[in-house]
Amino acid sequence: MLNLVTAIPSVRPEDVRLTLDEIAREGARRMLIEALQAEVSDYIDKFKDLRDEAGKRLVVRHGKAEPRRLTLGAGTVELQAPRVKDRRPGEKFSSQILPAYLRKSPKVENLLPILYLKGLSSSDFRSALTEFFGEGTLGLSASAIVSLERSWEADFKAWKKKRITDRYAYLFADGVHVSVRLGEDKRLCLLVLIGVAENGEKHLLAVEPGYRESKESCAQVLRDLRDRGLEAPVLAVGDGALGFWSALRETAGFEKTREQRCWLHKMGNILNDLPKRVQPRAKGLLHEIMYAENRATAVLAKKKFLSEFHQKFPKAAAKLEKDWSELTAFFALPAAHWTHLRTTNPIESTFSTVRLRTNVTRGAGSPVAAATMAFKLLQDAENTWNRIRGYDEIPNVLGGVEYVNGVMVASPSTVHQEAPAA
Repeated sequence: MLNLVTAIPSVRPEDVRLTLDEIAREGARRMLIEALQAEVSDYIDKFKDLRDEAGKRLVVRHGKAEPRRLTLGAGTVELQAPRVKDRRPGEKFSSQILPAYLRKSPKVENLLPILYLKGLSSSDFRSALTEFFGEGTLGLSASAIVSLERSWEADFKAWKKKRITDRYAYLFADGVHVSVRLGEDKRLCLLVLIGVAENGEKHLLAVEPGYRESKESCAQVLRDLRDRGLEAPVLAVGDGALGFWSALRETAGFEKTREQRCWLHKMGNILNDLPKRVQPRAKGLLHEIMYAENRATAVLAKKKFLSEFHQKFPKAAAKLEKDWSELTAFFALPAAHWTHLRTTNPIESTFSTVRLRTNVTRGAGSPVAAATMAFKLLQDAENTWNRIRGYDEIPNVLGGVEYVNGVMVASPSTVHQEAPAA
């Protein structure tokens, strides 16, 4: 019978005095050493029958390597890796667990740009990570961070020239103000475009410094995307205050793109013209419109809102009337897509990460540097974005199939094909 007591690792008296972080580092060090020993044992055992003319093994243990400091997620540890003497011609043992010259785990390497982008200036970088990982942290100098920045800028420039080959059904647009080195101009923001491809995946398409209200800023972004291969999406979603809409209507190639106003922005604008005492009631009525089962129900909910607020708060009522057709454009598309098309949430939720970088970097920097940092964070976030619901219906949308209140009806081409059979 297995003695369970002997299966539990012994605890040394000095371990009791260690902090949790120190215990984690010591545990990581011991586990790593055990893993390295097992790796070496397996390697040697594989060639145990290979011997020279004198009968001596060709592959044997060969002591330990020089002590090495290694930065892990649990902190910086010091260890000596076991060595192997392999006398076979042209062969040499190389650890897959701990490659030669490795000083930081890949996870730590990936952490460096994320920590910097989220709020650490290069001057604070080394001291912050030394505190986090312990003394002996390597490769974290300010010059290394500057080198990373240059690499990111090169990546950003290459990305902006990359040919667009996917077809996109939907486009989300927003101008986002962030405290990320945007320069002295307080009106300057980042113009961000995210597209939904034919397979339902969301892709970052543009991150450019510009002005929310500027038609020319948005037109330049659209022209650039068009010249790189972007075909006009079926629907674009954005805030009504954007200069994006004027640019969309006047930029060649995008004339057929329908417009959908963001309900979150619209509700915020309406509630700003109402006293706080009536805002909860107004918000509830606006939600009835936003989440209506069909266009007719949305119209009835709008009439209810206007009957309650038009007389006392005409400005709020007028804002609901404005852009009404653009607020309800989503009813002409698959119902499964509605939850994605009512708002610019894909941009708003993603940029909550970018906004985390606030007061650490002092002074104004270049708009290009700001866009580069936002690009790297958004590119990292893109790997976690899910496909939209009902993505299997996107080919229908791109093919011009008609939908009424979220339900597909026969397209003109289908009717034409079925006519002879009837």
